[in-house]
Amino acid sequence: MSVPQSSLPRKDVGPESLTGIESPFPTRMAIPKEKILAVIPARGGSKSIPKKNILPFRGKPLIVHSIEQAIEAKRVGRVLVSTDSPEIREIALQAGAEAPFLRPAQYARDISPDLDVFQHALRWLEREEGYRPELIVQLRPTSPLRPPGLIDEGIERLGAHPGADSLRTIVPAPLTPYKMWLLDGDFLNPLLGNPRHPEAYNLPRQLLPPVYWQNGYLDITRWATVMEKNSMTGERILALIMDSREDADIDTPRDLGKIEPQPSICP
Repeated sequence: MSVPQSSLPRKDVGPESLTGIESPFPTRMAIPKEKILAVIPARGGSKSIPKKNILPFRGKPLIVHSIEQAIEAKRVGRVLVSTDSPEIREIALQAGAEAPFLRPAQYARDISPDLDVFQHALRWLEREEGYRPELIVQLRPTSPLRPPGLIDEGIERLGAHPGADSLRTIVPAPLTPYKMWLLDGDFLNPLLGNPRHPEAYNLPRQLLPPVYWQNGYLDITRWATVMEKNSMTGERILALIMDSREDADIDTPRDLGKIEPQPSICP
């Protein structure tokens, strides 16, 4: 899969770089490749688009894009699909991923949290194979247009920051929450307050703090974060800012129609 890199440089933001100043990513990698597991969660049920995860998208089932990206990543040692669907499992195996189990129904509901899905997979691997990864890379099938190198970039970044619990990609948010409201009966309460600007909702957007949206393209977390802290992120979350022009998520038929004919994003 070939995706052109954006003309705008990607930036890294973490506890040591909260200003978004461009900086080179570390080149050292202390975590062995075999200790890095990519997990692609793909349940069979979908209310928005039936069989969404295996719909044809640019010549192949949607999930195959994420599988191939994980296999092509230089830092990923294993690629596993967690699904409750025999059909998705077969497609995953044909694409080169591992799918050693079918996910139990209680972890494949609309409201099943990611934590339950990932703890199930990690417990299965440790119980059945004695395998415990250090980093777990989450790749959602509905984000098929990851730029090349993004996965390795995130792994290197988190691997070089042992004090961080996880990493996730973000994009500049198109709307600011400082101008959003909660309803209290017939009256409005601001969603967010700002001590520096008591009436932030009355200020020009340019004077408000920049905010970001987690786009779900790439989440990386540590085994200890998931299994010991019972969290998909922990408290210290590194950020990897993507160009908003690279952002495309498939959740509805309209999304699919908008993204499919745009080879400029991902040929």
